[in-house]
Amino acid sequence: MKRRLLLILLTVSVLLFGCGKDSENEKLSLQEQTISQLGIEENDTGGKYVPLNYSPQKAVWITMEDMRKAVTGTDREGFTGNIAKIFEKIKDMGANTVYLHVKAYNDAYYHSKLSPTASGVTDEYDPLTEALKAAHGMELSVHAWINPLRCMTDEQMQKLDEKYAIKKWYEEEGDKICHVGDRWYLSPAYNEVREFIGDEVTEILEKYDIDGIHIDDYFYPTKDEDFDEKAFSDSGSKELDSWRRDNIDLMVKEIYDRVKESDERILFGISPQGNISIDENELYADVRKWCSEKGYCDYIVPQIYYGFKNENMPFEDTFHEWESMIENGVELTAGICTYKIGNVDKWAGTGSREWIEDSCIPSRECSLVLKEGAGAAVYSVESLLSESNAEEYENIKKEFLKIKSERR
Repeated sequence: MKRRLLLILLTVSVLLFGCGKDSENEKLSLQEQTISQLGIEENDTGGKYVPLNYSPQKAVWITMEDMRKAVTGTDREGFTGNIAKIFEKIKDMGANTVYLHVKAYNDAYYHSKLSPTASGVTDEYDPLTEALKAAHGMELSVHAWINPLRCMTDEQMQKLDEKYAIKKWYEEEGDKICHVGDRWYLSPAYNEVREFIGDEVTEILEKYDIDGIHIDDYFYPTKDEDFDEKAFSDSGSKELDSWRRDNIDLMVKEIYDRVKESDERILFGISPQGNISIDENELYADVRKWCSEKGYCDYIVPQIYYGFKNENMPFEDTFHEWESMIENGVELTAGICTYKIGNVDKWAGTGSREWIEDSCIPSRECSLVLKEGAGAAVYSVESLLSESNAEEYENIKKEFLKIKSERR
């Protein structure tokens, strides 16, 4: 609007003060020249938010536990102060992106018509709106992190209002929602469920100035054939594993398409487990396809939460395995953890004590991947900002500040 007003004023000036017969013939060229001389770019967005994203990403995960602590018992000012303190520390360390957990159990840390609100969220203010204002004021990119399939406990489901789709599926006979362990999970086998997930994503995209949508590794919660026995039987498919991978593909594609329908510049990213075999054969996540084919994700963040001496999944080898799968413009960001510092890594074999003997593993991993041209994402902000990890925070900061990121 300001650019249009400036252009109108300049044009009026030309009409009023232009001299001689030639001025009338020069109106168009003078307008064009004025734009050029003043450096005005003709990219009017019509007031629409322009997503803020960076390459490479230097990111931090903010979990639902962090959100719960920030929102519980606070008014708007209190929450804004709490979340701003976290963002300030993230910004100060040279990070440019946050993965903000806004839907962990199909409950929303924002005002939603499709999902019940998360514990601590009130009608007084919208936590996501306030978080976006604070983060964007610091030029941090915010990706709304959701868990599409994971829902609540049985006790929580019983208390839900009948207006929610997940409550209707919970009460009707069928397997659109299934019980595993102490929680309920949506089944991606049904088109109705995938469309519901897409609608949840669209609601976020339409209501908020979001920069990306982000999902993690909660895909199929079990290998048990009973989970989706009826849907598999009705499908006519013959091989369960490939059928389940197809279902997850369809869900991922649904989310990707909803994102791009909203704005091509908004990013969609996936954070699968670092172990590719587990992704493919236990979670039914076809990560090789997502890394190499267009139309599934813009970036992928494997959770490579391993030390360099891990006997089974050494960090450097695992990172290079993921790196080798990347094609067609998909960007790789390595997921790196700080919560293992000072602890025994019981799955690491002969490298089980590495995190006790070396507190600088995360910063060394950040250095390695950033030098390779990939991004780095740290899980999670709670352990990263803990007093016991203050020295490693500074080490990661040094690595982040060495690498310049560009606006996408």
